[in-house]
Amino acid sequence: MMMGRFALLLLAFASLQLFCVADDDNNDDDVVFYESFEESFEGRWIVSNKDDYKGLWKHSKSEGHEDYGLLVSEKARKYAIVKVVDEPVSLKDGTTVLQFETRLQSGLECGGAYIKFLRPQEAGWKPEEFDNESPYSIMFGPDKCGTTNKVHFIFKHKNPKNGEYVEHHLKYPPSVPSDKLTHVYTATLKRDKEVKIMIDGEEKKKANLLVAEDFDPPLIPAKTIPDPDDRKPEDWDDKEKIPDPNAVKPDDWDEDAPMEIEDEEAVKPEGWLDDEPEEIDDPEATKPEDWDDEEDGVWEPPKMYNPKCAIAPGCGEWKRPMKSNSAYKGKWSPPLIDNPNYKGVWKAREIPNPNYFELDKPDFEPIAAIGIEIWTMQEGILFDNIVIAKNEKVAKSYRETKWKPKFEIEKERQQAEEEASGLDFLASIKRKVFNALYQIADIPFLSNYKPQILDHIKKAEKQPNLTMGVLVSTVAIILTIFLKLIFGGKNQQCRRIETKPVPVVAETSDDQGSDGEKVEKAEKNEAAAAARRRRRET
Repeated sequence: MMMGRFALLLLAFASLQLFCVADDDNNDDDVVFYESFEESFEGRWIVSNKDDYKGLWKHSKSEGHEDYGLLVSEKARKYAIVKVVDEPVSLKDGTTVLQFETRLQSGLECGGAYIKFLRPQEAGWKPEEFDNESPYSIMFGPDKCGTTNKVHFIFKHKNPKNGEYVEHHLKYPPSVPSDKLTHVYTATLKRDKEVKIMIDGEEKKKANLLVAEDFDPPLIPAKTIPDPDDRKPEDWDDKEKIPDPNAVKPDDWDEDAPMEIEDEEAVKPEGWLDDEPEEIDDPEATKPEDWDDEEDGVWEPPKMYNPKCAIAPGCGEWKRPMKSNSAYKGKWSPPLIDNPNYKGVWKAREIPNPNYFELDKPDFEPIAAIGIEIWTMQEGILFDNIVIAKNEKVAKSYRETKWKPKFEIEKERQQAEEEASGLDFLASIKRKVFNALYQIADIPFLSNYKPQILDHIKKAEKQPNLTMGVLVSTVAIILTIFLKLIFGGKNQQCRRIETKPVPVVAETSDDQGSDGEKVEKAEKNEAAAAARRRRRET
């Protein structure tokens, strides 16, 4: 009896051991790809030999750590490097987790720090010629420049009807952290067609790959499209309002009256210097030694603002200021009335979309390689701990063991530096405010206003002396938008605010300093001229 029980216990223990071993094996299999960069990338990763990609990759330690990573070492360069995986990774079944760390050690004003998960080489690319045209399945990671501030998630999908590959961009992606600490980015594709974006293990965005509201353009095309061959009838009247044909210009309407007239009541201020010019020759200017009168013409000293005018109401000939003309009415035009022939806004008729298709789940191409192809104006971008896994717990384990210890050390070091500089409280408050503003900018229903909000936040970050004023204006903009949406959103559509692209200037040499001084001097002269105009109007 006792021997039988002992045999059953032994069998149960052996079965448990086999189950644990099998479970461990499955965990190992869940790690499809892992790159720690503890060893040099040379000979394992392939640097593109394309002429455009001159950026120098380095195997380097992360600042303040013994941990190595792949470093972007030069500013204002294009970079391209790729690693072919041993076995293509299918994205069609089960869960797939894409995860990597990046640290913006010099910050990121304009550039990318994302990774491309590439299709097999049969799609028409070679590792040695890896570039921005190389076909990928998924592109994921940070990107900042001007008003662009987002963590991209883009997937390319083949339209089964026409065979074309289309880029589908995640709508309202999260913003990039604004500090110089190590951050870990995770994208999880699940069996139920869901994609989840996390930063530092915190969920920032969840979307459905098949839902039209989550991706632009939607994966599933529209069933109908406007007929490209349909034309608006010649007699179609789409003018809602027309000038009143019975209106007559009033007899007292003077179209020739000017908008402004001289103020006859104005009196020249006392102390006005009629005989003093507004500008005089710069007494400190000297003729350059290499100046040739025959080739360069007669040298004349540059002009400067007359200092006597600074303490007087004004200089030169005094003229009466202009004032608004109360008799001004401008050109007369008849009032608008409802158009009796108005038929509405013409639209082409809808026809079946020849490229329409339906899917139960995305038909992703497998991942055959991992590539980093970026252009950046900042050096110091460090990539580390790239993971492709089939289990979310595996990705979490790497975050806990690889990323978190580094991040905690960096946070403590940052806090110590702030305390040493006496800026701990203010810097902490400022950082929290900026992080809160970036989170507000990520709210989906503020997407139309996001470029304007981000532009104000970036100005506040770059110009500490203006931070408070810019922050107040940013908060005011956000409150205005909220009020407009609450009280005016029912009857009015939100107007999309268009912002002009911010020009990016590379720091190339000290010669730009002299240009900056010229700009500053020009601005001062313009300010002085404005002051003179104001005095002249008084």
